Amino acid sequence: MIITSVCIIFISVFYVGFRTYADKGRDYYEETGQVVWDINTEEKIVALTFDDGPDKKYTAEILDLLAKYEAKGTFFVIGANAEKNPDLILRQYEEGHELANHTFNHRFKISIPNLEKELKQTNDMIYGITGFYPTLFRPVGGEYTDNMINAAVKEGYTVVMWSWHQDTLDWKNPGTNRIVQKVLKGTKPGDVILFHDGGGNREQTVKALEEILPKLKNDGYEFVTITELIEKRNADFQ
Repeated sequence: MIITSVCIIFISVFYVGFRTYADKGRDYYEETGQVVWDINTEEKIVALTFDDGPDKKYTAEILDLLAKYEAKGTFFVIGANAEKNPDLILRQYEEGHELANHTFNHRFKISIPNLEKELKQTNDMIYGITGFYPTLFRPVGGEYTDNMINAAVKEGYTVVMWSWHQDTLDWKNPGTNRIVQKVLKGTKPGDVILFHDGGGNREQTVKALEEILPKLKNDGYEFVTITELIEKRNADFQ
């Protein structure tokens, strides 16, 4: 038993060390520009991002709200849902929102060859509807490895996460007020805010946006796409 315990401890330490070694970390990926969490800027701009859609009901309601407040969003699309709702994909594109890749089947664990396959499937689906190829990718659940990022970058993608303090956890349905307070209390220039427009009941998300959008707009914020946010970051570096 003692030998077994020692072996388990050794393996655990080795595993943790390996994971630490394998994940180069935020500083490295931000410096290379391969991954975006948010940007440093004094300009009052934020990026609203939506995962797991499109959903026939909730995506349409969110698009109505974005149009009402002249806001742009970035939608991280699941390919299988795009296939079911091509009209919403086309609407997003035609209304000036940004379409991005969130894999085809939304698998939390996926091999690199299957990831590459699903990225292509999703992009081909979106291109077939809009004539546009997305260049942004968000890993499912925000979980990534060096190999995943390398594979995505090799195919021309920028990997997009979100501001650590701006995960609304709306997929848990924590209550409309909690979503609203999470966003409004934490918002600062350059943030990337995470919402979900698919994957379940998103009534709380829609109701929260009804309060968030006018409040931030009245506070002087502009809602931009992720690509516009990246362009702002790059311009500030010059």
